Amino acid sequence: MDNRLAMARTRIGDVDALRGFALLGIFLVNITFMASGYPGNLVDDPDFASPLDDAVRMTSSVFVDMKFYLLFSFLFGYSFTLQMDAAARAGARFGPRMLRRVGGLFALGALHIVFLYGGDVLTTYAVVCLVLLLMRNVRDRTALWTAAGLYAAVLLSLVAGALLVDRSAFLPARAEALANAEQTTRALLGGWGDIIGEHLAGLPLLVVQAVSLQGPAALAAFLVGMVVGRRGLLVGVRGDEPVLRRIQAVGFPVGIAGGVLYAVGGGNADTFAVAASFATAPLLTAAYVATLLRVVHAPWGGAVRDALAPAGRMALTNYLGQALAGLLVFTGIGLGLAGALSPLETLGVAVVVFALQLAASAWWLRGHRYGPAEWLLRWVTNARRPAWRA
Repeated sequence: MDNRLAMARTRIGDVDALRGFALLGIFLVNITFMASGYPGNLVDDPDFASPLDDAVRMTSSVFVDMKFYLLFSFLFGYSFTLQMDAAARAGARFGPRMLRRVGGLFALGALHIVFLYGGDVLTTYAVVCLVLLLMRNVRDRTALWTAAGLYAAVLLSLVAGALLVDRSAFLPARAEALANAEQTTRALLGGWGDIIGEHLAGLPLLVVQAVSLQGPAALAAFLVGMVVGRRGLLVGVRGDEPVLRRIQAVGFPVGIAGGVLYAVGGGNADTFAVAASFATAPLLTAAYVATLLRVVHAPWGGAVRDALAPAGRMALTNYLGQALAGLLVFTGIGLGLAGALSPLETLGVAVVVFALQLAASAWWLRGHRYGPAEWLLRWVTNARRPAWRA
């Protein structure tokens, strides 16, 4: 095989493996909200208050929450550069092509919110991508300074909010929050009308979060990913670069310390705790990236890349599929297990579903070039129907 072709396949395989890994982390967070009405109301289910339940929740808070959203967003920005390259190779104008893609992504996100899961990121990504499209020709230095400024602005707003705003004036008391959580869980156990109503009821909070935190954080990560893609920093990675070890040496202790502060400080219910996690999450995310790159380039690591990469190639399909799995497992439309599983059992469901997705993705891509959702989005992007089979 030509060395350049082998390097290109490895490069794409690395990115796809990172994206597959990010999918797992995103699902570990999302499934807690799919499984019960309590996390969304910032209280723990009193039926699951054992030391083991608390340990599982704390582990997720330290190692998962906020980290994989940044990784997913970084990879979106990286893939943006691949879209630019694809348009150039096809001799197509990138602007109109990307606008069609953004429109398709927003439409899928809107359907996702209404019918599958109210905690969508696709609509946020679509809107924020419009800003990225406008900034696509800025210098790398400008992009990185803008990313740093955005992230710092959100962090400062969190700290200022913690110091100046009395959240108790806006948040319900614990008894009211528990009652709201029970009501939300009952709605999940209802039929389509109840579930869609619950999803739509969460739209105002989704918009507030997108404007105040998720949108700016996503744009910051998009810009960093775009710069990394333009500079080809993931091309030719061997896994033995000293910089990867340095990233791990800094990222793990600082990121984990921030996660611990977030967990013991009250999680999403405390703004200072959120600020601690937000400030340190990029370092732990970077440590995860460095670790996975070292793993997939180890002598035995090819199997890890081969397992994760197909799911990453079908990231949009699998993201939507995770929401569908949550709908079928937890709501009244399916098995009706909302509120019935402990944190550890919920984690087990996520791992099983993801393992099935790994197998299904590998099987599907043996006969198809794209996942179903990717095929549809590509049709919208290119304004012509792609081949269905490989």
